[in-house]
Amino acid sequence: MKTRPHHLTYSDRLHIEKWINQKMRVADIAARLRVSRQTIYKELQRGEYIKLLSTWEEVRAYSPDIAETHYRENLSCKGRGLKIGNNIKMAEYIERKIVDDGYSPAAVIGEMNRTGKFEEFGCRICVGTLYSYIDKGVFFEITNKDLPVKGRRKKKKKKVRVQKRAAAGESIEYRPETINDRSEFGHWEMDTVVGPQGKSKCSFLTLTERKTRREIVMKLQRHTAEAVVNALNAIETRIGTDHFRLIFKSITVDNGTEFSDCASMETTADGNGQRTKLYYAHPYSSWERGTNEVTNRMIRRKVPKGVNFDAITLNEVQRIEDWLNNYPRRQHGYRTAGDMFTEELKKLGLGS
Repeated sequence: MKTRPHHLTYSDRLHIEKWINQKMRVADIAARLRVSRQTIYKELQRGEYIKLLSTWEEVRAYSPDIAETHYRENLSCKGRGLKIGNNIKMAEYIERKIVDDGYSPAAVIGEMNRTGKFEEFGCRICVGTLYSYIDKGVFFEITNKDLPVKGRRKKKKKKVRVQKRAAAGESIEYRPETINDRSEFGHWEMDTVVGPQGKSKCSFLTLTERKTRREIVMKLQRHTAEAVVNALNAIETRIGTDHFRLIFKSITVDNGTEFSDCASMETTADGNGQRTKLYYAHPYSSWERGTNEVTNRMIRRKVPKGVNFDAITLNEVQRIEDWLNNYPRRQHGYRTAGDMFTEELKKLGLGS
């Protein structure tokens, strides 16, 4: 069921009252109004009051008038009040970006700044204000539980024990500075995202370009070194060996068994020369592939832990990849990774 992109109206609330009195299930009410069940549950809380029956028994009931009053109070301006005021269209736009598109509050504000949406709506708010509105329950469909990024503690710096060579290939210690400082295009981080142990045979292979944050997501039928090599071969076959060498100059991985066949990953699909250079991060040092780790957490917004990857279709995988590459990035001035990647390809003479 595709939910509608607008708030409940007073007419909707009258229907809800009628259907609740008829003992209709919340799921059926949501289906009729084309909204989520969560929306109906929140609406029932918004309009809840204690009703006194003729038997002097008190029961909880729903009032469309109480719900409408509370809703309007949340979006009204009183004195300095809420900047968003009665700007229902702006509130709906923000909700859709967070609820439907999975944006963080910072990404919504950044995207609205970049595209001129604030001028269009005639109202401007900052990230802190948006978080404050969410905390206060101003938005109809958003709570803090819905936000993709929560506050994080400051991480302690970890000491890395020097190792001259990783188990399967050259250590990250020998990776050139042009890769480390992200000044050169064509250097990637690669990792896997796995389903529940013992249930999912499949996994995701993720590749993140360090400069642009462009993401490639591929479904592996087996979580093995052979499957990873086959995936790289498939990319090379699709774009050609010469283009592969230009776009995939290096790939940094961890020491997982799926990345143990360094020679095959570095060698062209036809076994006729080198196509890329592999670097291996230190064991238990995920921060050395920080870009990839951040992107993997974003993937978990779409595929939470516990989901069996075997049932995920290739079309669904493609939608996840497209979402990642069209997500506004703060480090790019809230432009997308896809836009930045296209610009780099044009510099190489590969873009249209």
